[in-house]
Amino acid sequence: MEATLAALKALLGDVQRFAQVAGGRTLRSYQQAVAQAVLDSVFACAGRSIVVVFPRQSGKNELQAHLEAYLLLLFSPFAVEMVKVSPTWKPQTLNAMRRLERVLEHNLLTRGRYVKESGHIYRLGKARLIFLSGSPTANVMGVTASLLLTCDEAQDIQIEKWDREFAPMAASTNATRFFCGTAWTADTLLGRELRTARQAEAQDGIRRAFVLNAEQVAREVPLYGKHVAEQVARLGRFHPLVRTQYFSEEIEAQSSFFTPERLQFLRGEHPAEREPNGRDAYAFCLDVGGAERALLTAATSLLDVPSGGSGSHDSSALTIFRLDLSPLSDPLIGAPTYRVVNRCVWTGVKQAELYAQLLALVEAWSPRYFVIDASGLGAALTEFLARRLGRVVIPFVFTAQSKSKLGWDFLALVESGRYKEYQTQDETLRNWQEWFFRQAQGCQMEILPGPERRLQWGVPPGRRDPLTHQPLHDDLLVSAALCAVLDEQTAGEARSSVIQAADPLGRYWEVV
Repeated sequence: MEATLAALKALLGDVQRFAQVAGGRTLRSYQQAVAQAVLDSVFACAGRSIVVVFPRQSGKNELQAHLEAYLLLLFSPFAVEMVKVSPTWKPQTLNAMRRLERVLEHNLLTRGRYVKESGHIYRLGKARLIFLSGSPTANVMGVTASLLLTCDEAQDIQIEKWDREFAPMAASTNATRFFCGTAWTADTLLGRELRTARQAEAQDGIRRAFVLNAEQVAREVPLYGKHVAEQVARLGRFHPLVRTQYFSEEIEAQSSFFTPERLQFLRGEHPAEREPNGRDAYAFCLDVGGAERALLTAATSLLDVPSGGSGSHDSSALTIFRLDLSPLSDPLIGAPTYRVVNRCVWTGVKQAELYAQLLALVEAWSPRYFVIDASGLGAALTEFLARRLGRVVIPFVFTAQSKSKLGWDFLALVESGRYKEYQTQDETLRNWQEWFFRQAQGCQMEILPGPERRLQWGVPPGRRDPLTHQPLHDDLLVSAALCAVLDEQTAGEARSSVIQAADPLGRYWEVV
């Protein structure tokens, strides 16, 4: 009996032993360090704010679940309450509850001892853990966190909502606050709390901030490093999602879409083409101009380019790509490179004339794919072309959601070196390309708050072309960006089998 009591005391005295011996799960060193910092604050009633910024899929949620189960058991003789907040009820809060249940059921000391109440409260003895949604519309008043207040995915919870409704929950007992998430922009709740934690560290020397990147995770989990290398090859090291989700680097909420480095990535070494070479496959991407220029009569084409090329009206722009399929055989990339070889722009052309000219270009180039802006006036044009050309035509309808995804996908092409501009001595083609680059330089992006990662991008209204001083549009830029849609089509071009990769972090607590 004494040996049994001693073993139980050892398990309850160390969260690592609790997870490993009773739960069959070994916490990694970086998880142990965070858990100990939280427990030190809880046991000392210090009321510290512990902030964790981990890469995606590095064990942040698993750590929380083991820590929650441990505290429920340890404080089960006492009437204490913990509160955990996630950005949404479905799926994030539901997933968090399922993870906790898995840990409770796998651990010999908690299995069968807990009770679920009211659909969102877990009780073990007298101790309770309450799960809440941090959605802007959630009603969460009247709850107290006497022991621990956890904010999961803190980068996605509104600061005003947190300060008004959640922060006061820890006030009466000065409970420990535990903020977890992945890096995003500096103006998020997670970013604010990280800066505050570092300031407190500088004052008393007690560690509160834990920022981990993919390279550090890979030292303990080599397969994770392989997974991240694949993402870097696919998206590029400086893609915003790679920087934040894997390397824990904050980005600006508002910035230029094309940094000087990205503009340089656009430049290729292949020549432009005035006609197909007879060997390679090609693709068309068309951005259709707006209603205000539908009845104008002037027209320009590739062979008759005015100096500068920019006018006061948004245009219909066609970008012609040569599909370089050689990267498909690369196990890390596995996707084509899109090489611009030609362009056409129509300003003020009637739909019927534009339709006829597009058919002539299709006959000359025989594109394998034809992505068309099917929004607004483009809907009718797309329908007519689809009737004539069949499955070659790929409609793309612009919405806030679809344009956001297109922007992220286009950034991935640029950052990974899979979008390339031609080189040419031809003045006409160089004029078109310079016009495209001026639009790219003028393009701005803004990442909206929230878990959707909504991206707004484009040339701001009122911006002027620095060369012509006419209004600067983004027709050539949008036409070029539509090549990102082709990734969904060309994924089947490679002659290879798909092997399901193992989870880079080993056994996960499955969420169904």
